[in-house]
Amino acid sequence: FDSLPPAHYKETMNTILVWIQQSETKLSMPQVAVAEYETMEQRLRDLKALQSSLQEQQKGLNYLSTTVEDMSRKAPAEVSQRYRSEIEVILGRWKKLSAQLVEQCQKLEELMTKLQRFQNDTKTLKKWMAEVDVFLKEEWPALGDSEALEKQLEQC
Repeated sequence: FDSLPPAHYKETMNTILVWIQQSETKLSMPQVAVAEYETMEQRLRDLKALQSSLQEQQKGLNYLSTTVEDMSRKAPAEVSQRYRSEIEVILGRWKKLSAQLVEQCQKLEELMTKLQRFQNDTKTLKKWMAEVDVFLKEEWPALGDSEALEKQLEQC
């Protein structure tokens, strides 16, 4: 009986597996091109919430790892190997999920910075274009007024 996992182990295993599956599904959602800053902010909040959830689940993962180590010392080799293989698969998925989460957060933050810069540049360009439009619609000075023509040439 020493080589069998405690009931809490199976519950924790199921909880972690369900959480990993749900998180993998959330991260695998197809990324679409978004030009709305608010939408990007919401996605970043969702990813940050997933990161917090990942940290909360870490305690359960640590419990599984230590329990497998304890069982390995007491269990026959084939039973021990089965539990080790099971936890290695979970740890692999966990690491991959964690890395994807960090990568997507960083990428989204970079894209948000670029979008913000682009929006600011667009605003500046529109303002400049409006000023140029006003200038171009101004009345041109008479041909004999060389001083006014020189001033307008400088403005151009």
